[in-house]
Amino acid sequence: MEQLSAYALVLEGEQSRRLSRWLWLVKWLLIIPHVIVLFFLWIAFLVLSVVAFFAILITGRYPRAIFDFNVGVLRWTWRVSYYSYSALGTDRYPPFRLADDPNYPARLFIEYPRSLSRGLVLVKWWLLALPQYLIIGVFTGAAFAGYSQIRDGNAWAYSSGLIGLLVCIAGFVLLFSGRYPRGVFDLIMGMNRWVYRVSAYASLMTDQYPPLRMDMGGSEPPLSAEVSRTIGPDPLPAT
Repeated sequence: MEQLSAYALVLEGEQSRRLSRWLWLVKWLLIIPHVIVLFFLWIAFLVLSVVAFFAILITGRYPRAIFDFNVGVLRWTWRVSYYSYSALGTDRYPPFRLADDPNYPARLFIEYPRSLSRGLVLVKWWLLALPQYLIIGVFTGAAFAGYSQIRDGNAWAYSSGLIGLLVCIAGFVLLFSGRYPRGVFDLIMGMNRWVYRVSAYASLMTDQYPPLRMDMGGSEPPLSAEVSRTIGPDPLPAT
């Protein structure tokens, strides 16, 4: 997959022209095999991210094998999310694979960094990313769940966030009209793109700060539309 964006992460989703009116009601059941596999893949992702943290701290480089695996986990997650309740963008069942599938309508790519800042790795995943966490918390519902836990002491509080709300609206419109509102789809894609950009940054895969803007639509904005490659704190020089 070619690098189509000025940002290190490329996230795209091709909206299917024909979507089943009712299939989205049972996709929660159909994705169970993926959820089981992804549960173990994400455990490996977190463990390997810790290994990558120390590798970057010592060498200034993200081990390529670990990078490829972790990108694969994000890619797999995005395909399942796009099929299910983060977008409902396609009825094509996601493949069970870490590698890129050029024929699947949901794709994700992260440019491998030649080098990474040793100093920035100590602070970007918690301090610099904090404002971004607050924003994507609203998108995903984590912010509402955290507020409910603080207010009510309920550790199991849950909210679907704006993405879940818009996907639910799109699902009911699809159920009754057979059409997926394009404007809703574009907005959902913009929020998902923001979430995954922050995920890549917090996972130490890039030093490029996620843009504080909503890039909507199924495709990444063209390079000519980008003001700069970095928006936000400039990466610290590698030491």
